[in-house]
Amino acid sequence: MKKLLLISNAVLAIAVIVLFVLHFSSKKETPSVTVGFATDSVCTYKLPIAYINVDSLLSNYQFAIDANDKLLSKGESSRATLNKREKQLETEMMEFQRKVQNNAFLSQERAEGEYARIMNKKMELEELAQKMTQDLMIEQQKVNIQMGDTVDIFLKKYVADKNIQVIFSNTLKDNILYSIDEYDITAEVVAALNARYKKK
Repeated sequence: MKKLLLISNAVLAIAVIVLFVLHFSSKKETPSVTVGFATDSVCTYKLPIAYINVDSLLSNYQFAIDANDKLLSKGESSRATLNKREKQLETEMMEFQRKVQNNAFLSQERAEGEYARIMNKKMELEELAQKMTQDLMIEQQKVNIQMGDTVDIFLKKYVADKNIQVIFSNTLKDNILYSIDEYDITAEVVAALNARYKKK
């Protein structure tokens, strides 16, 4: 019985030493997670995962800020152009109505011709509004693709350097309800992306 007790104590001592060595010899780059099992033993290991807060990335990544400002400026310019043309058209329509009421047209054909010209101008304005909206959407898509490619290229190198196997995206706690702060790499990624963007 003493031999059995001695052997089990030796095995436990070796297990404690191995855990001690593994715990203190590991790198500090990724956080440790302690998991309890049914046997009441405790195992400590590091998960090769991280997450990025997408809202924070978009609001702090200078490329996204510049692209958004450019799109807003283009949208405002389009709206200004449309508003100017709408006012011109309204003026012409009011002038047409005034002429009709005052019998200023020499013939019915001239009145119909003027009405057709104004309606044609109105259709052209509607087509221009649609085209400008489509152009903005296409521009937005291009920016999204470009930004996605930039972030993907950066993350491929980043995960290799940091020995991370999975990076989650988190938007307003949509995907990750809770996590310790060490898994949030948003600030580090934004800083690195901004540094690269500044160089370009």
